[in-house]
Amino acid sequence: MPGADAPPLGSTWDGPADAPLVVLLAHGAGAPMDTPFLTRMARGLASAGHRVGRFEFPYMRRRRVDGRRRPPDPPRVLEAAWREAVAAAGSPPRLVIGGKSMGGRIASQVASELGVAGLLCLGYPFHPPGRPERLRTAHLHDLSVPTLIVQGERDPFGTPEEVAAYGLPPSIELAWIADGDHSFAPRKASGRTSAQNLDAALAAITAWLDRLERS
Repeated sequence: MPGADAPPLGSTWDGPADAPLVVLLAHGAGAPMDTPFLTRMARGLASAGHRVGRFEFPYMRRRRVDGRRRPPDPPRVLEAAWREAVAAAGSPPRLVIGGKSMGGRIASQVASELGVAGLLCLGYPFHPPGRPERLRTAHLHDLSVPTLIVQGERDPFGTPEEVAAYGLPPSIELAWIADGDHSFAPRKASGRTSAQNLDAALAAITAWLDRLERS
């Protein structure tokens, strides 16, 4: 169970209710589902015609009640929360699950079990920053669910050079965001803006979802 002392599952939805493809996103470890980043992603995909939901894990729901910051729940609780969120969404037949950083990583651990149509990771935490030996990739090698990982080129959780050496399966596509950090923000010296990089991420995701919808 996703934590008996957690408030009921809350979610927010954007996009047309009759969309043929539904995308369900979870937040990262330290911030809730309504951050500017996730809101921009959700509304951008909704404007492209997709139904997009966001939900929060139990520890973040408790934080909304009492304002106390907490570490993430244990993996089994986070995975159970994903099952609960998919069930609450009505388990649509054409469902893509994923999210920001930890949210996408936990989704990747239950994607095959849930039989979803696709997996979308926004900044996958391949390893903790500064600890490239502590990989979180073992389960990815058995992943057959069509997957898109959108990653900033400067992401300390996994750079292009590091990821190229992981030998990820062909089911996983990667979209690299120019000079982006873990939230795709570029350095000023790059000549790019955060808005441009978020638009680039949305364009890559939308193209991938369109291919998935036709498959």
